[in-house]
This record gives sequence, structure tokens and C-alpha cells, in this order.
Amino acid sequence: MSHTTTPGVAAPTLEVRNLKTHFFTRAGVVKAVDDVSFTVRRGKVLGLVGESGSGKTVTGFSVLGLVDEPGRIVGGSILFHGQDLAKLSEEEMRKLRGNRIAMIFQDPMMTLNPVLRIDTQMIETVQAHAKVSKEEARQRARDTLGMVGIPSPDERLKAYPHQFSGGMRQRVAIAIALLHRPEVIVADEPTTALDVTIQAQILAEVQKLCAETGTAMIWITHDLSVVAGLADDIAVMYAGRVVEKGEVAPVLDMPLHPYTAGLIGSVPSRNKRGEPLRQIPGMTPNILRLPPGCAFRARCPRATEVCTQEPPFGEVAPGRDVRCFHPMFPAPAQGEAA
Repeated sequence: MSHTTTPGVAAPTLEVRNLKTHFFTRAGVVKAVDDVSFTVRRGKVLGLVGESGSGKTVTGFSVLGLVDEPGRIVGGSILFHGQDLAKLSEEEMRKLRGNRIAMIFQDPMMTLNPVLRIDTQMIETVQAHAKVSKEEARQRARDTLGMVGIPSPDERLKAYPHQFSGGMRQRVAIAIALLHRPEVIVADEPTTALDVTIQAQILAEVQKLCAETGTAMIWITHDLSVVAGLADDIAVMYAGRVVEKGEVAPVLDMPLHPYTAGLIGSVPSRNKRGEPLRQIPGMTPNILRLPPGCAFRARCPRATEVCTQEPPFGEVAPGRDVRCFHPMFPAPAQGEAA
């Protein structure tokens, strides 16, 4: 697969190449992330999509250098403006984390200390990476709370986390991630537990912030409706690997990998009222004992004997990379149902 930059297109802020993150357990080696590649462009959002256990969260943690034992990165590179994060020491990564690269967790209480006021936590975060006075740090905290749509930021700074609703706590966590105007943010399903109205507000604010600040974001989710409304690009993961990637609209309108098509077919849609939802048959394979060849083969309606071999991964149409022997191109005459 080529990694050259198209003339006229800016180099990506983050480029993940052939990343492998494995967990060495007593039961065997778990290849949680196995040969994953994608890019994230400045000011754009990449939706990293997959079912539970697909490897998407481990991919995000790998970018931040947050994979704990018995897991470790065993191959590939994570290029941040050309610098390979996978080769940095923990001390070097600590200088980048929370400063130039940040993470938003699914549970905001993984970011917030329940016994400290919000101003204390935000001021400490600012001063950990910037030589500024306490008042300057407070002003930055105040401004950032306003950026994420928190009203009366002066009053909110004096509050404790338990005095906020779930949606407001998540906004605070997002604000903390934005304090240093990071160039990359990894967001691990941060709106999953919120009601749809609050979720929509936060997604709109995140999209606007990325466009205005130039922050590149990886949004990890299982929810295709979120990706459709938020992301510019999408990478679909299955059993530790990216099986399809491209710009969001073409992928969701006309998926080329059977697994992507299955995911889309299982999502309720206003356009398909009255039609039964189509579930993907079978179960996700045990990642400790993956079958030879394509991991999706046993569940795939298009599988043939060749699928017992390792499927190729590369560009099958302009801007579309697919890991499949039988991409779902529409037939010239009658087309093919996705």
C-alpha cells in the first residue's frame, strides 16, 4: 500500500502505518491491533468504527502510548508530523500527552478528580505544560469552558464534578483535553452514555472546534449515525484489522466490504421504515484463534475458497481502501444490494 502524499494535499497530522499491538497472555497472544493503517488530516475527524472487541480502543490507546502490560506495540509506526511516537520513551510521551496530543475518555470521571474543584484541576493541567501565572491559567480555563458551551464559566469553575450533570461533566472533560489546543485528540466513545439531544449538541461543538482550531481527531465509536454526522473520514475495524476506509459519505452510501455493508444494514433508518433489520449472521471470532485467511469469512455471504488465504488490503477505487477478495462493486446493469 502506498503512503505517498497526493500533490496539493497537505501532509496528515497523524499517520498510523501497519500498527501491531499485541497482548501476551497465559492463554496465548491476542493480536488486538494487527497491521492497522490510517491517516488523520488537520482540522478533520476520522471515525474509527467497529463492534466491541474490534481493536478500536486499543488503537486509540496505542496512539497515546497508554497500552498497559501485558500489551505492547510490536510493529508499525505512529507518525506525528513525521516523528514516530512508537519509538519515544514514556518521559518523552508524557511531554506530548495532554499538550500536543490529548484523549477524551468514555467516562469523564477518568479525567476528573471528584474531590477537587474544576478550577483547581484545569489550572494544574495548564501549568503542567505552560509557564503561565495562575490567573492566566484561570483565564484559559474560563475561555475553554465557554468554547464547549458551558454557561457561566466563572461560576462553573468553582464547582465540583458531582455538581454537574453527565453531559456537563463530559463537556468539562472535553474542555480539559482542549486546554492546550492539541493538534490531535483521541476520543473514545465520549458521548455514548448521554441522551441524544446532549449528544447532538456536543458533536456539533466538537466538529466546529476541529474546523476552527485545526485539531485532528480520532472519534472511536460503534455508532454509525454519530460517524455519519461528525466525521470526514472513516476506518472500519473487524477482529483487529481495518477492513475498509475512505471518506464517510461514499463508504456509508456504497460500502465495498461485506462487513461494512452488514453493519449499515443492521442500523435503523428512516428510509427503510417497515423493512426488517438485517443482522450479521454468526459471532465475532475468538481473536486468540482466528481462522486462516479472512477473519470475516465464516459470516460473509460472498466468501469463496480463496478467502481461506490472506486478503489483500489496498486501494480498489479512488480514495477507497478495502481488505477483501470480493469488493462489493455494483453490477453494471442491475446493481447489487448492499
